[in-house]
Amino acid sequence: MSVSSKPTLLQSTVLGGTAAMFAVNFTHPIELVKTRVQVSNEGILSTCTSTMRHEGLSAFWKGIPWAYCREGSYTAIRLGAYAPVRDAIGAGSPDAPASMKFLAGAITGAVGSIAGNPFDVLKTLSQTNKSESVPLMSLVGQMYRDQGISGFYRGVQVNVVRAITLNATNMGVYDIGKGYVVESTGWARNSPKTAFCSSFLAGFFMTVTVAPFDRIRTKLMNQPTNAKLYEGMTDCFVKTVREEGPLSLWRGFIPIWARFAPMATMQLLSIEFLYASFGFKSI
Repeated sequence: MSVSSKPTLLQSTVLGGTAAMFAVNFTHPIELVKTRVQVSNEGILSTCTSTMRHEGLSAFWKGIPWAYCREGSYTAIRLGAYAPVRDAIGAGSPDAPASMKFLAGAITGAVGSIAGNPFDVLKTLSQTNKSESVPLMSLVGQMYRDQGISGFYRGVQVNVVRAITLNATNMGVYDIGKGYVVESTGWARNSPKTAFCSSFLAGFFMTVTVAPFDRIRTKLMNQPTNAKLYEGMTDCFVKTVREEGPLSLWRGFIPIWARFAPMATMQLLSIEFLYASFGFKSI
């Protein structure tokens, strides 16, 4: 297989899911702390201390089975399908308009978020549960009894908007950033150094643009299974700003960045490694 060959949509999606499921083992504890900070008034240190004291070290991996399901659906599509979709809309060349690269990221992010929303809901509920661990099937059954199928799609609107913003920023900045890194340093486009610098940059910009949507999504998904505190994305946004102030939308910025930076770096380095291993052209 030629190194210049491109993966099919299915091949790239599978490789994207594989890369994401590997990376989540390391980023899940940061995700748990971020989620708990967003739904409480505690800081990062107190959240970590409280979790360790009352629930033990293993609590930082609460909800990891749902995280695997999420990465194998949502991230597999948003990360893995990006390059084929980008190429399909004519934005594969380095000098293609930046807007087209952002569009490719937005498309795959939106589709992936719809596929992964049920697992996102269950992961969030698992992570914020501070009592005895609820068996996975009991959690599913309780959700279905209380809210039906629609319960698994709570927060889907904000999740789609969040995913569009996240993936457009992540993949767009990464793709464009690689061009600047190559031009500035002379490194090869498929060099791990190029991928590392570009992915770290993408992680920062992802945090800036996604943090408000992430906060609203967490609040919507963390509603009790038998209650509905917010009517939807707009209602949650308005109430949050009115009750807590505009800056509260960026609550948990540091743990979000602490998750996004290594997450973006590990996912992108992993998929680039897999692309190279199978003889595919770099993103």
